[in-house]
Amino acid sequence: MKYRIHPIVMGSKVFDKGMMTYQLDYGTPYTIPIYCWYIEGGDKNILVDTGEMQPIVSEDREKALGGHIHTFEEGLARFGLKPEDIDIIIHTHLHNDHCENDYKCPNAEIYVHEKELESIHDPHPLDFRYMEDYIADVEDNGQLRVVSGAEQEIVPGIRVVHTPAHTEGGLTVLVDTDKGRAAITGFCIIDENLNPPKQIRAMEMEVIPPGTCINPKESYDILLRVKDMADIILPLHEPRFASGEAIG
Repeated sequence: MKYRIHPIVMGSKVFDKGMMTYQLDYGTPYTIPIYCWYIEGGDKNILVDTGEMQPIVSEDREKALGGHIHTFEEGLARFGLKPEDIDIIIHTHLHNDHCENDYKCPNAEIYVHEKELESIHDPHPLDFRYMEDYIADVEDNGQLRVVSGAEQEIVPGIRVVHTPAHTEGGLTVLVDTDKGRAAITGFCIIDENLNPPKQIRAMEMEVIPPGTCINPKESYDILLRVKDMADIILPLHEPRFASGEAIG
């Protein structure tokens, strides 16, 4: 089975670029998109992450991103879908900006790694981005499908791989497309993390760990491993996908 991936901007953040690039570019203002990825193909309506519930929509943010910021309903409507039409949601992780619209999808099976569930129910004080209220309804409804171990097939042509770089339960999503295998990273990075500028490569660094990570050395190795997993790498917050052009 081959799929096409549609990035939909369903939120944004304006913050310090160092939040993306470990030990680099602190003090540089930067705008990132928050994506929901619609995977088209097969007989299931599949999303990776669900974005923010009430995204800030402003001319400045859209100009910085180069694309329109949608509400969840607006983004799905572009493809003739409503929240109740979603069959599967795959979560890269459970930080709030990646799961705020889960409750709107009552018919979805929601895949999440077991370590992410542990984290959202008992977060470390340093990790304030977990808010269990956003998954309470879907957990009570029995919608969660818990992924354990290193790898699991979700449907033919779509797999998840445990990549605990940004969070303990991060899942990178591997999608077979006509243009090869695509990887939606299970950690919050931009293109520059995987393709550092010349001055960083001159320091013998092949990748840059996420600005917030579990362990920087282990995260470095995970990024290298993900680069080798796929023909197309989709960093989770890379602005160049904000135009919404289909991938694959």
